[in-house]
Amino acid sequence: MQYQFLKTRYKKLFPKKRCAVIFVMYMALFITQGLAVTATQNPDHKYEYNTATVVLLGEAFKLVAAIVIHVFNNSWNEFKMEIVERRKLFVLYFAPAALYCLYNNLQFTSLTWFDPTSYFVLMQFRVVITGVLFQIFFSKELTPMQWLSLILLTMGCIVQRLHENDIGKLSLDINVYLVLILIQVLSSCFAGVYTEYILKKQPGDVMIQNVYLYGNSVLCNLVLIMCKGQLGDFFSAEGWAPLGSFKVCYIIINTTCIGITVSLFLKYLNSILKTFASALEIVFTAILSYVIFGVSIDFGTIISVLLIFIATYLYSANPVNNTRDGSDKANSPPLSPTTLSSRDSLDNNSNHVTLNTTRSRALSGSENV
Repeated sequence: MQYQFLKTRYKKLFPKKRCAVIFVMYMALFITQGLAVTATQNPDHKYEYNTATVVLLGEAFKLVAAIVIHVFNNSWNEFKMEIVERRKLFVLYFAPAALYCLYNNLQFTSLTWFDPTSYFVLMQFRVVITGVLFQIFFSKELTPMQWLSLILLTMGCIVQRLHENDIGKLSLDINVYLVLILIQVLSSCFAGVYTEYILKKQPGDVMIQNVYLYGNSVLCNLVLIMCKGQLGDFFSAEGWAPLGSFKVCYIIINTTCIGITVSLFLKYLNSILKTFASALEIVFTAILSYVIFGVSIDFGTIISVLLIFIATYLYSANPVNNTRDGSDKANSPPLSPTTLSSRDSLDNNSNHVTLNTTRSRALSGSENV
C-alpha cells in the first residue's frame, strides 16, 4: 500500500524516466558548482583568476556542445537550415541571455561573502517569485496546496540564515550584500520562467534554441568584459594562465553541463519543480560543506531541511503539470517551401550517404535529446 502510494506520487512528479534523470542531474551539477567555486578561492576569499573569463568560456562551451549534440543527432546541413529558419529566436533569447549573464557573474561575488549552504538558502527567495511569474506567463492558477508548499519552502529557505546571524550582522547584509543576492534572484526567476515559456511555445529542437541562447550569452559576456575594461586581460597570457588549474577547468565543464541540463529541465519539466530541486540542494550542500570545508550544521539548518522536506512532500501530492509531450520535430511547423526545396535537393544529391547514416543510427540506437 505504502509502496503504491509513493509510486503514484513519483509518477505525478516524473511522468517519464528521463524526467527523473534530468531532476537528479540538475541537483548534482548545481551542488558541485557551488562547492567547486568555493574551492577556487584563496584564504582571503578572493579569486586568483578572471571570473568573467571563466563565465564567458562556460557560455562558449555550451554553444559548442549544443551544436555538436544537434549535428550528431541530425546532420550539419539540417543544422544550417534550422538556424536560418528559426532565426527569430535570436531576438527572443536576448533578454534571458543577458539575465543569465548577470546571474552567472554575480554568483562569484556572492560566494565570496556567503558559505555554500547560506548562499543556496538565500537564493531560495526565488521560490515565491517564480510561482508568481509562472502564473503570469502560462496563465495557470496555482492551487492553495501548491502555494502552501511554496510558502513552506520559502520559510525553510530563510530559517537557517535568520538563525545564523545576529541582528547587527543581518542589518549589514541587508544593506550591502543581500542586495546583490536580490538582483541575482530576480535575474534567475525571470530568465528561468521566460526561457521555459520560449522553449514550450516556440517550435524547434531544444538544441537549436540553446544555440541562440548561448550565442547571445557569449555576446553579453563579451560586452560585460569590455565594460569592465578587461578585454585586454582576456586575450593576454596572464588572463588565461589560471585556466591551467584543474578546479577552474572543472567549473567551466560543469557550467557547460548545467546549461544543457537546465534547458532539458525547462523543456520537459517546469520552473516550479525546478525551485524544489534547487531547495533540495540545501540538504546535500550542507552535508558536503561540513565534510569538505568544515562548515557547521546548526539547529537552524536542521529546521530548514525539515521544512523543505515537508514542502516537497505536500507539492508531490499535486504537482504542476506543464510538461510538453512529443518530439520537438512533431511540434515544429512545416519549414518554408524554399527550405523544403533545398532539403529535397540535398537529399537527392546525397542519397547514398543518408542511407548509410540512417543504417548506422539504427544500429547504434541514437535518439534525439
